[in-house]
Amino acid sequence: MNSKPQISRRSLLRASGALLALPFFETLFPTRIAQGAAVAKPPQRLGIFTVTGGTVVESWKPAAAGTIEKLPSILRPLEFAKDQINIVSGLCHAGRSENLNAHEHCSLTHLTGASSVKKEGGKLYAGISVDQAAAAVIGKDTLLPSLEIGLNGGEKNYSFRSRESVVPYEGNPRLIFDRMFRGRTPVAPNWQRRAEASATKAPEKPSSDSLDRSVLDLVLSQANDLRRVLGKGDQQKLDQYLESVHSVEKRIAATEERQRQDLLDLASPSKSKLVLPESLPKHGTPIWEITRPTEQDPSRHADYIRLIADMLVLGFQTDTTRVATVAAGSDESMFPGVVTVGYERHCHTLEHQGNAGRPEDADPIAREALRQIHAWYTMLFAETVQKLANIDEGGSTLLDNCALLYTSYMADGGHGRDDYPVVIAGRAGGKLATGRHLAFEKKAPMANLYVELLNLLGVPTTTFGDSHTSRFAGSLDGRLPGFV
Repeated sequence: MNSKPQISRRSLLRASGALLALPFFETLFPTRIAQGAAVAKPPQRLGIFTVTGGTVVESWKPAAAGTIEKLPSILRPLEFAKDQINIVSGLCHAGRSENLNAHEHCSLTHLTGASSVKKEGGKLYAGISVDQAAAAVIGKDTLLPSLEIGLNGGEKNYSFRSRESVVPYEGNPRLIFDRMFRGRTPVAPNWQRRAEASATKAPEKPSSDSLDRSVLDLVLSQANDLRRVLGKGDQQKLDQYLESVHSVEKRIAATEERQRQDLLDLASPSKSKLVLPESLPKHGTPIWEITRPTEQDPSRHADYIRLIADMLVLGFQTDTTRVATVAAGSDESMFPGVVTVGYERHCHTLEHQGNAGRPEDADPIAREALRQIHAWYTMLFAETVQKLANIDEGGSTLLDNCALLYTSYMADGGHGRDDYPVVIAGRAGGKLATGRHLAFEKKAPMANLYVELLNLLGVPTTTFGDSHTSRFAGSLDGRLPGFV
């Protein structure tokens, strides 16, 4: 029999209690602020504003590549910002699918660029999505690594943390707002004050009397008690555990530093004024009461999209998150008043009537109806761009510091996956030239665009999804020549 001292039930329960405390810390902040890293300059953000049903390509894509001179009709609401956007055409998805319908196929390849997607035993498989790849790096510096909001789920699943881990979207604006700001006062960082402070003074030592630190001290104390009765192999496991505990300690330090900076920002406000939403649903409102009207009434639909897009703006402005994806629209929506031609108003029906192998073979009235719907979506996206452009971050605007992707989970409503609609608004912190139409006539993987965006955000990767394996990969080497 083993003669080593046994761990008492009391010790085990105490250690288990410490272990159970750990998940509470998983949403806390990482290390960079507490370590005094250079965070005073406004950070880069990645936003994705994705709609349903693709587009009408001849009314989306400019006639010529190069400097944008005249915007096509669907993009005309962005006229005020045409020197702050890039249009990218000719991008395609080539990933294969297994046991998926056409909508599921398009949705799973949408942000993953995966070479193969499938459903097996009711479980979805794709690959890490571009938003989650970005969040794994730039999301470490914020309260929420990423924000996924809007009308998603069912046949539409865009975000994946890994090949088999789907990221759920939240459709209730009240719950989104509470998740972002419960227990804290919304405040926009004063980046100029932070720059001046970081140049003249080291970060203050975090306080040591918080409840979080008390729990952490308990964890460390129990772990050290446990070490005395463990064998060598188990001590190695304990060391791995303690390493994770020390990472929690750093997050707590960063949390305390963030709280201190927020108080200083409240006392010395930035030039950008926060506009908080006034029309949030009441607590306890069932989700169907919020989303069902969006499918019947375009005015309610527009108000909903504006509200969730405002959450993206608030998340970026308050530095609550630096990665946000908005899933806007529904293929099942009705568009009376938006569509002014013909008799059909159901979006999904129009998507099929208005698309064919060749655009000229589609029903022209249905195609015009689709053009009107997509111009309506662009109007709402343009409002978000305008709000970002109006927010002063001290010498630059919030839009300047964004890469905001406007696209769809299909290339067209006929489930097409060639020539996706792509607009990128913002200059990614000054790293991206704008005002251009970049046309790839020989096709290029959408995954190549994701490589470029990740590199702009400081994520060191040369490959993503099927950027090198797609049948469209050619000699591009996973990149988009001329993008940067």
